[in-house]
Amino acid sequence: MKDFITIATFTYPNDYAILRLLLEREGISYFFENETMIGVFPFYSNALGGIHLKIHPKDKIRVQEIIDDLNTNSHLRII
Repeated sequence: MKDFITIATFTYPNDYAILRLLLEREGISYFFENETMIGVFPFYSNALGGIHLKIHPKDKIRVQEIIDDLNTNSHLRII
């Protein structure tokens, strides 16, 4: 996982609930850095720089397509 890159940053876990389901459905390897810490201490989000969506570089184009599709072609939006 040391080669994973950050493709998006979120403030709170509820901001990416739908995205998580779509990534799992596509079989994309990912993890959310700082998710547990911010889940326990929500006000630390700004201090930690938010929750970072980390993906493998080979999935970058597909993940960006998923995020763009959610933000443009759906009533569900990623904050």
